[in-house]
Amino acid sequence: MGKDAYARAGVDLGKVGGIQRGVTRQLETTFAQRSGRIGAPLNEIGHYGGLVDIGGGRALALHTDGVGSKVLVAQSMKKFDTIGIDCVAVTVNDLICLGAEPISLVDYIALERENEELVSELGKGLVEGARAASVAIVGGETAILKDVVKGVDGNGFDMVSMGVGLVKKSEVVDGSAIEAGDVVVGVSSSGLHSNGYTLARKILKHVPVNQYVPELESSLGEALLAPTYIYVKPTLETLKVAEVHGIGHITGGSFSKLTRLVGARKLMFDLRLPTAPPIFRLLQKGGGLTEREMYRTFNMGVGLCLSVPERHEGKAIRQFERAGFAAFHVGEVVKGNGVRVNGVKVA
Repeated sequence: MGKDAYARAGVDLGKVGGIQRGVTRQLETTFAQRSGRIGAPLNEIGHYGGLVDIGGGRALALHTDGVGSKVLVAQSMKKFDTIGIDCVAVTVNDLICLGAEPISLVDYIALERENEELVSELGKGLVEGARAASVAIVGGETAILKDVVKGVDGNGFDMVSMGVGLVKKSEVVDGSAIEAGDVVVGVSSSGLHSNGYTLARKILKHVPVNQYVPELESSLGEALLAPTYIYVKPTLETLKVAEVHGIGHITGGSFSKLTRLVGARKLMFDLRLPTAPPIFRLLQKGGGLTEREMYRTFNMGVGLCLSVPERHEGKAIRQFERAGFAAFHVGEVVKGNGVRVNGVKVA
């Protein structure tokens, strides 16, 4: 597929960014409505979540996200019991990027038709994800939108979660403490997580989802459906024992998204990633993708990055390893601009 493959597959990150900037300007005009009151916004739109003041030196962190076109893989596989884990993960993993402890979620499920069995299977994943994140799912909404939602074999659905986290204002982790000389700790992903599926499905459309792929040691569908890792517990434990200057969840836009942690400051994330897991190499070869395209679309085996002082790197790595995650040194913060991965400028 070559250069700009993601855009040709239907997702133009440049245009998406423009749309986001436009709506952000509109939404931030609402901030004045809560100025000086409970619920006053504490940060600009564009981080991993919004912070609002609730008094007593505390803030609520708010975030919402969806599973995306990974739901189409679940529909093709007729396997729905893990996709709810992804629905929880996409929200709680962003809340912890502000140093907030996720405490509760609500979900939204849009269905192509009434399908009690499907919703029951989706619920299994939601419950499992909530257990992994130690959150309560306190409500939600189910809608039948047969004129809007179209899926595979009548099993069309979409899933979204909205989450709330709690953090002391003095303990917010927003990236403002990141400085040149920090090291970057990377934490392993389970696979694609919930990003880049529009491109991945286009590249691999000739491979049946149930077909065993030797290099993956599983069927294609099983590899693509691997649930998103939930990083909540080890991240919160790390915040207790190590000085953490910034946390980046590697999602849409992949490593280019780390720029939101430093804003306009003259700092660069200089990353050197280990060899990517087989699913990513399969995608790169099948799509003829450049290194830059890969690092701007997929997590390449690293689902979370933490910026910490060098003296605290070992503490951070040990907390994740104790929780069963692979964690490792992936780079440093240096003077400059943007993000560089394995020598390739991606932002």
